[in-house]
Amino acid sequence: MSQDPIAHISELLLTKSGVKQVAYRNICQVFKSLKKEAIKLIETINAQTDSKDEDIILSVNEISDQEFHVKVAGDLLVFFLHTNIITLSEDYAYNKSPYVQENLARKYLGQINVYNFMADSLKYNRLNDPGYLLARLMVNFEQRFIVEGDRQINFMFESVSNKPIEKTDISILIQLLITQAINNDLVVPPFQKIRSISLQQKLIQSELLGAGDKKIGFQMSAQQNVE
Repeated sequence: MSQDPIAHISELLLTKSGVKQVAYRNICQVFKSLKKEAIKLIETINAQTDSKDEDIILSVNEISDQEFHVKVAGDLLVFFLHTNIITLSEDYAYNKSPYVQENLARKYLGQINVYNFMADSLKYNRLNDPGYLLARLMVNFEQRFIVEGDRQINFMFESVSNKPIEKTDISILIQLLITQAINNDLVVPPFQKIRSISLQQKLIQSELLGAGDKKIGFQMSAQQNVE
């Protein structure tokens, strides 16, 4: 005889849905810790750079419960907390790992994405300016975590952690993100590639006060790694 549908729904609520709720509470706590550590780090950096150049502004701004910004001179790191629990595709190395195969509930993850924008993009509301994903942090119901990112971020966090996320992990990640944002320069394409523009492009560019749009003059150095 087939399982009672009501009993099946109750079982799902107590297992799968319960695991997702724990994962979401965990990622919310990690998000708060990221913000707290970012504030602490920026205060430390400000103390070392104070009075050296008043135009170099470093700050942390809370936008909402799901978003905060870290401004580092001309760069802006946007931390965004997803409100939904996700899973990775079945062919993902994480899902094939012995850790997940031992307990499939471990595949449900809370997610935080970190984007790098130019600070002027938000200042002047340049809606067409791109932002680039520097890293995404995912945490499960056991507080084990995965970090995906470019260059040193990917090197430091190669696979799922062997222990729950700690303050040290969060501090290292924040430092790497700030360093990478600073190192992501605007790169001008070859002269011949931008030798001519349309009048419409000129008008748009003038209106946006020199936006870093690759169509007209610039692209982020990080973008060269993905094109």
